[in-house]
Amino acid sequence: MAQPGRVGTRIRARRLDLGIKQVALAEAVGVSPAYLNLIEHNRRPVGGARLRAIADALGTEVFALAEGAEADLLAELHAACAAEPAAEAELAEAERFAARFPGWARLVAAQARRAAALERDVALLTDRMGHDPHLSEALHDVLSTVTAVRSTSAILAGPEEIAPEWQRRFHRNLYEDSQRLAEGARALVSYLEAEASAERTPTTPQEELEAWLDPRGHHVPELEGESPSAPEALAVAFSAPASRALAEAHFRRYRAAAERLPFAPLAEALGRIGPDPGALADRFGVPPGMMLWRLACLPEGTAGLPATGLVACDASGTPILRKPIAGFPMPRYGAGCPLWPLYRAISRPQQPVAGALVPAGGWPERFEAFAVCEPLGTPRFDAEPVLQAVMLVLPEHNGARAEQARPAEPVGAGCRVCPRAACPARREPSLTDGALA
Repeated sequence: MAQPGRVGTRIRARRLDLGIKQVALAEAVGVSPAYLNLIEHNRRPVGGARLRAIADALGTEVFALAEGAEADLLAELHAACAAEPAAEAELAEAERFAARFPGWARLVAAQARRAAALERDVALLTDRMGHDPHLSEALHDVLSTVTAVRSTSAILAGPEEIAPEWQRRFHRNLYEDSQRLAEGARALVSYLEAEASAERTPTTPQEELEAWLDPRGHHVPELEGESPSAPEALAVAFSAPASRALAEAHFRRYRAAAERLPFAPLAEALGRIGPDPGALADRFGVPPGMMLWRLACLPEGTAGLPATGLVACDASGTPILRKPIAGFPMPRYGAGCPLWPLYRAISRPQQPVAGALVPAGGWPERFEAFAVCEPLGTPRFDAEPVLQAVMLVLPEHNGARAEQARPAEPVGAGCRVCPRAACPARREPSLTDGALA
């Protein structure tokens, strides 16, 4: 990040790069060489019209010199270095590099962003191939048909004489299998194209619920306030009975949390306390899990609330609801990274778990995760409790909490695309390190 008082450093670097004498620059902008020397050594502030005059004289833009203007670019350069430690880039020279060669610096940052985006796409596609039942079925059908075609072709191409009647049968089988292969390939391509579309039709009740919630940011104002809609009235918008039942259960849980944590008092407390789930749960006397759900359902920006992500799972670890957050990998199918606090919480029912996380091998944004596993309903003496775990994900920089600077745990979307080779929780080799080549 750009350090306070580094404007002069950038001015001096640009001037030297252009071979301009200090006296000449001072004369061009209407200051004494002594005063310019103080500016370049960060002993005098500079801004406004004078900074613009210096930028014009140096043939650059004000943003390239202004204090803090390169903060995002420097952060991206640092992130690119962290993602490729083997490159041994001179991290200490990042600010000087950005000041002297802003175009190259932006190119490096853009390429790093593109690489991170492609890695996320690979993670999502790998996750789909491993867990999407429709894709697995389509691939199985194509592979089975290919095997049948090869077997029939091998018989026809063999040295043995085949009776005309059997030849006709084999040719008919070959023709029918070829047709089936073509139809299966077309269906597979159509399905993949539909998957790539933003308007993809949900195929499971969970997907239908998430597709309904995601555009709303999981906030349902109809269930807020003194005269909320009935959960079953909202659930009629869902097509299948299973989807309606799942949506109604979610809306009932939402309404129960909204009744105990009304929007206005919660927003007021959030503004004073900040997005600290534990402190807020103590303030309102509610279970931590309810607070995690409720915070994830508030609109982004409520009393300074940042973007939030949410993952909930049952006691088997199977996700039952996801709310994605930019920069944090969440698999669409199957379980997530075993190192998520979500899964540690399952082994410690009713004990809150927190941790700092950073996506392994990707864009090194840091997040805070808060998780807890709690029983559903009222515990009974004559029955085992039914447990559910929930994890709230927030950008790490949340006021005072960011100052703790806890070590971050690298986590991924799944083992097959996670580059952390030495991870003790790895279930299978990664495609990204050549282990499967």
